[in-house]
Amino acid sequence: MEHVSERFLRYAKINTTSDESSSTCPSSKVQWDLANLLVKEMLEMGIADARVDENGYVYGSIAANCEGQPVIGLIAHMDTVDAVPGRDFNPQVIDYKGGDICLNAEKGIYIRLADFPEMAEKTGKHLIVTDGTTVLGADDKAGIAEIMALCERLLNDDSIKHGKICIGFTPDEEIGRGADLFNVKDFGADFAYTADGGALHEVEYENFNASSARVIVHGRNIHPGSAKNRMKNAARIAMEFDSMLPEAQRPEHTEGYEGFYHLCGMQGDEENAQMVYILRDHDGDKLEEKKETIRRIESFLNAKYGAGTVEVAIRDSYRNMREVIEQHMYIIDRAEKAMKEIGLTPVRVPVRGGTDGARLSFMGLPCPNLGTGGANYHGIYEHIAIEDMEIAVDMLQKIIEA
Repeated sequence: MEHVSERFLRYAKINTTSDESSSTCPSSKVQWDLANLLVKEMLEMGIADARVDENGYVYGSIAANCEGQPVIGLIAHMDTVDAVPGRDFNPQVIDYKGGDICLNAEKGIYIRLADFPEMAEKTGKHLIVTDGTTVLGADDKAGIAEIMALCERLLNDDSIKHGKICIGFTPDEEIGRGADLFNVKDFGADFAYTADGGALHEVEYENFNASSARVIVHGRNIHPGSAKNRMKNAARIAMEFDSMLPEAQRPEHTEGYEGFYHLCGMQGDEENAQMVYILRDHDGDKLEEKKETIRRIESFLNAKYGAGTVEVAIRDSYRNMREVIEQHMYIIDRAEKAMKEIGLTPVRVPVRGGTDGARLSFMGLPCPNLGTGGANYHGIYEHIAIEDMEIAVDMLQKIIEA
């Protein structure tokens, strides 16, 4: 059987960056490359119903080998973020002895222990890291590799007793569309888990309620030599808008259950300006308060500069899956029991983000999230230990065992 790390390295080298500006599904053609490869590998290992649909979703299943068991789904996503380059990958495997890690000597790029003290816990393990110029893609190709490794194990060892296992790999999770066209009915699971987290001992069934806000500012450009009392500088009004948001409620000042406003994109000049925000809070009422704050600032600036100067469009993205999962806590109990059986001490933590599982839970498929062992996602310092990936496969096996 192929080692889980070999699978991961093969998947990690495939560019699957999603594209928020696209209206297609998947949002980028490159995601088809991994989708088609996964179907090919699933068929070769004996998953006869492996397939990719017209929207780039990969499905397959492994038949039960004992009776009276629930149908369990395992899900991961294929795309990677677009904030950091996602092509020309050069992952490295290092035998980590502690201290700083040199990712790229030529460019002077290091993972500094002073910046990431948690790296000390990885001493003695074999780490897969980037070369400092791209993401690694452990979010979430580690989850894919671990699920695929489990599938191969189950198909080669009939002594592992389990009910039917449903496999799903989704596109476009990183841009919030991973569950948009997921076929919950045909998937057929009673419940599922996404393998899309960090630390192996963490069980995640609370996530942010999420919305986005697009702010458009219409200015009036006048030659600066004759602009007095006539110019309306859109870029400066945009800056004024941002300054009116609560400073303490920015991502860099929050943790745990604390929500935030995050400016994740801006462009503009005197005539036109645009900003994109994401709004997050575990408490649904507090998220509504954040949306109302955005609207009050819009009204204030329009009263100050003239009607129509500022336009705000708010879109809801996903909700906190806790309100669904709390009705099915046996799913959490099953995962925590499995962790304990392989020597992990489970910890329930709130997700400071979202997963496909949040959307899927409200679509009728209760779906908490499990760790894959990766860390420092969405950046060049991303890494994962081979030994942790092996433990993740064992954990998934214990979860699905009868």
